[in-house]
Amino acid sequence: MTTVNNFIDKISNEQTALLPAIEFRGEIRIVDQERDIAAACKHLAGETLLGFDTETRPSFRQGVTFRVSLLQLSTREVCYLFRLNRIPLDKAILKILEDRKILKIGADVAGDLRSLRQIRHFRDGGFVDLQAIAPEWGIEEKSLRKLSAIVLGQRVSKAQRLSNWEAATLTDKQQLYAATDAWVCTRIYDRLLRVPKKPIRK
Repeated sequence: MTTVNNFIDKISNEQTALLPAIEFRGEIRIVDQERDIAAACKHLAGETLLGFDTETRPSFRQGVTFRVSLLQLSTREVCYLFRLNRIPLDKAILKILEDRKILKIGADVAGDLRSLRQIRHFRDGGFVDLQAIAPEWGIEEKSLRKLSAIVLGQRVSKAQRLSNWEAATLTDKQQLYAATDAWVCTRIYDRLLRVPKKPIRK
């Protein structure tokens, strides 16, 4: 079923704030033990479409940066949170990131991949960046929060973004935030594909 493209090109912070929040309602599985990596990756390898995102512990001091703390890979029903501050960026994970047959949907994918390569080098394959394709539908916004607002009519909460992603235990709110960020990319992508692209104005 296709629908008419009535996406607006931009949305203000004020308009976005008035929209209902969108949250991942599926299962969240934390992978923080090396022994659990293989089973998680086996499940993910059977998928054709995944949501993708990373989280990094924020630095509040100039010149101080941290490595990626968390890698999120989400199916439509289950989101895996790989705690990369606890486990290695394993070959099984890299296999998913390199597989061209598994589409990984994210926003600002290049930045996330650059951060992951600081841990271990790999050749990415099958990535789709919502920021890069949104203009084909006439959307000029880049942030995931605003892409979700325009495409889905729901906002993504950013309340946990600057929390400590290397904490001993991730809070329920952190887990939900991280899972939603990855999963919502698949929702946005699915919706875009059901709507005709905007013709390029000459």
